[in-house]
Amino acid sequence: MVEFQVFFFPVMAHGHMIPILDMAKLFASRGVHSTIITTPLNAPAFAKGVQKSIDLGFRMSVKTLEFPKVDGLPEDCENADQITSAMLPDFFAATRMLKDQLEQLLEEYRPNCLVADLFFPWATDSAAKFDIPRLVFHGSSFFATCAGEQVRLQKPFKNLVNDSDEFFVPNIPHKVKLCLSQLPPHQRTEEETVFTKMLNEAKDTELRSYGVIVNSFYELEPEYADHCRNILNRRAWHIGPLSLCNRSLEEKAQRGKEAAIKEDDCLKWLDSKSPHSVLYVCFGSINKFPSKQLHEIATGLEASGQQFIWVVRKGTNDKESEDWMPEGFEERMKGKGLIIRGWAPQMLILDHEAIGGFVTHCGWNSTLEGIAAGVPMVTWPLFAEQFYNEKLITDVLRIGVAVGAKEWVIGTGGGNIKSEAVETAVRSIIVGEEAEERRNRCKGLKEMARKAIEEGGSSYSDLDALIQELSSYPSSK
Repeated sequence: MVEFQVFFFPVMAHGHMIPILDMAKLFASRGVHSTIITTPLNAPAFAKGVQKSIDLGFRMSVKTLEFPKVDGLPEDCENADQITSAMLPDFFAATRMLKDQLEQLLEEYRPNCLVADLFFPWATDSAAKFDIPRLVFHGSSFFATCAGEQVRLQKPFKNLVNDSDEFFVPNIPHKVKLCLSQLPPHQRTEEETVFTKMLNEAKDTELRSYGVIVNSFYELEPEYADHCRNILNRRAWHIGPLSLCNRSLEEKAQRGKEAAIKEDDCLKWLDSKSPHSVLYVCFGSINKFPSKQLHEIATGLEASGQQFIWVVRKGTNDKESEDWMPEGFEERMKGKGLIIRGWAPQMLILDHEAIGGFVTHCGWNSTLEGIAAGVPMVTWPLFAEQFYNEKLITDVLRIGVAVGAKEWVIGTGGGNIKSEAVETAVRSIIVGEEAEERRNRCKGLKEMARKAIEEGGSSYSDLDALIQELSSYPSSK
């Protein structure tokens, strides 16, 4: 019997690697030999998850491609989390140079399918050379895909002048407004950059690919799953929330990088708190706020009177990482606020009953993890499709409160939200009648998410249908 094998090829950034590992584990649990393709310095990030699946009797493996040396990138730089936004064109130029190595692996192993990241548009043609179906992994929601595509095609902002000018997103099921400054700069100016060329190529090759695999579940955004398939004509399968394949405390604690706090210390602190009384504050793996914004957040959190866990990205040196802190802040917050400097075991924290709210940058991984944990959100989008995810949270699902972020900015930015806005949003997500209503809606979504991945659920069934379809694909094996 010929082995059924799927290759998974994420872009080298933790926000993409983490859900791809979950996806590979999920496929492996259904009898598929899941092979993750990455580079030598990124391989350790997959090691524990892969070994855990192997120990359970599933078939998983990792194969590596040598990351090319490129002028403009630091030595041993193989992950987007290590670079500045100015280095992105060089980084993606380097990933394109992996093409020949990938094709050698495809020719040698002839997998039944290649699941490749959106940011590898060239992978569709590479897979086609060997008659292997390529699935695109977006890493975003149906809603963001639909809204973003309509804005890209219809350009409803083209007559706007001021950054604060608003427009409705056209041709989608809900009335959703954005302002001009929430769009990426290249979209406002229609400037052609290395990045926009790649995105346009990605759209083109997506339409020629076998289809799209989505980390979502049907009950969360049914109108947009249907819109994606019926209006945008995408072949799409929803198989999420992918994070829910991690069921044990150990799996949740080890997801992503090594945490900057011991699992037991974190849980002990949370166990001492009442249900729904703690706010979790985290802005993802890429963004690093300037000191003045960190100071405003600290001041707002203290003024709100709420308990919190706050994940602060480390600076390049000790002085830089601490110069934002109000004098005496950490002493005053002792017992009330826990600051984690570095990586946090996010899933472990969100799933704890003490957590009553989540201040998030609205990256799709964090958004869906918050939904799966049943936690209301304070939305603070920064870049990519995060402003669309905010609208899904606040306007469509009505499970969040916006802090008021209006500026699309990547890397080191987002420093214009005042402490008063932080205080107001934080209090409204934890305290009051509306907070309770949001919490109840979140509880319903949490239950739907868990049912979706169980046998007979929407995501479980969609994955079954996808594997069945791929197994009957007339490949050259």
